[in-house]
Amino acid sequence: MAIEVTMPQMGADMTEGTIVKWFKDVGDTVTRGEMLAEIETDKANVELEAFESGTVLKLIAHEGEVVPVGEVIALLGEANEATPEVDRKPPASTPAKREIEADVKAAGPAPAQAPAATTVSAPPTPSAPGDSRVRISPVARKIATDAGFEFSGVKGTGPDGRILRKDIEDAIAAGPAAAPAAPALPQPAAKAPLSTGRTAPAEATTGLSKMRQAIARRMTQSKTTAPHYYLTLDVDMTPALEFRSQINANATDAQKVSINDLIVKACAIAIERHPKFNAEFHDTGLTMHERINVCIGIAMDDGLIAPAVLDCQSKSLGRIAIETKDLVARAKSGHLKADEYSEGTFTITNLGAYGVEMLIGIINPPQAAILGVGSVMPKPAVKENAVVIRQVMKLALSADHRVTDGAEGAVFIKEIQSLLEAPAALA
Repeated sequence: MAIEVTMPQMGADMTEGTIVKWFKDVGDTVTRGEMLAEIETDKANVELEAFESGTVLKLIAHEGEVVPVGEVIALLGEANEATPEVDRKPPASTPAKREIEADVKAAGPAPAQAPAATTVSAPPTPSAPGDSRVRISPVARKIATDAGFEFSGVKGTGPDGRILRKDIEDAIAAGPAAAPAAPALPQPAAKAPLSTGRTAPAEATTGLSKMRQAIARRMTQSKTTAPHYYLTLDVDMTPALEFRSQINANATDAQKVSINDLIVKACAIAIERHPKFNAEFHDTGLTMHERINVCIGIAMDDGLIAPAVLDCQSKSLGRIAIETKDLVARAKSGHLKADEYSEGTFTITNLGAYGVEMLIGIINPPQAAILGVGSVMPKPAVKENAVVIRQVMKLALSADHRVTDGAEGAVFIKEIQSLLEAPAALA
């Protein structure tokens, strides 16, 4: 019986993904865990592993195609097995159609419905022969007009070559077009500002990238649904830095431990002792995750992503160091695995490299907490009735009050502090 490979949901707010590349063709064999395809999400390119072994019977979704979550994209089976027919969703349910409908609803009447005095005909489009107007959604038209961008030469990815919001955003991000910028559509007279004898400076609107849109959705969801509470404290990192120097003295480059590696290991131990900080809230109760998958924030050109170092509860400090370097490299080259992108249970966001003293993070939904990490800085401290200089780092815990209370948070962050200040337990 054929095995259906479906578009996975990699993230709570993911509704669709784009097939960037197939690593296998029809007739090729694939083993469980082998890379099958590269998928583009709102925030990253992710490599999709085969969850079963078999022969590729059919590639249903093509490279470049946007596919809703849960829809079948390929079939696996026995080499000589007959290929069953797979029903695709009707056109009315495709992502492009949904975007057009959402654009029309958000933007109101299309320009053609405006009063004749303010209607401006669009130039002919080469992508739609016989049509006297460029096929473009209202929101895409508004973004292009506000940016002074000539969109007639943009190739649309919607039905019948219609230009969508994503097409305009991608075209603007790619740089100015060869043609001169189109003039802005005139505004209705009723909305024109009163004349003051001076020309007001033009305002420019820059479209949001897909990553920035995804960040906006997730952070808004977090701040409006999860009641945050915040706890901060100082950690004396002097012993941890000495411990790190001893470890790295004889280590290879791949094995060398960073300050963030120490924090990841300390958090993994603390979570084992306080598992509610590895939980997920639902209206019916808490989902307690057995795996401790610690996400680390990685700055990209378009924004921040937070893939996970998986199963930290069973990994040594050295193994965490090796896997973290590999994770960062693959994140920046667009080769993350699906579970690294979607199965994180706790997040660390660290701006220490930027000299930031303290960072208070926003919880990464549907997780229950995030740890903000600042820079290690020399500061005066009292030790044995004497003032000495110590290497101090500020930690800030942001936690979901539906899952834990402030007292539990205090015990948890103190546990992390204790582990870092007596780092032998991290080895």
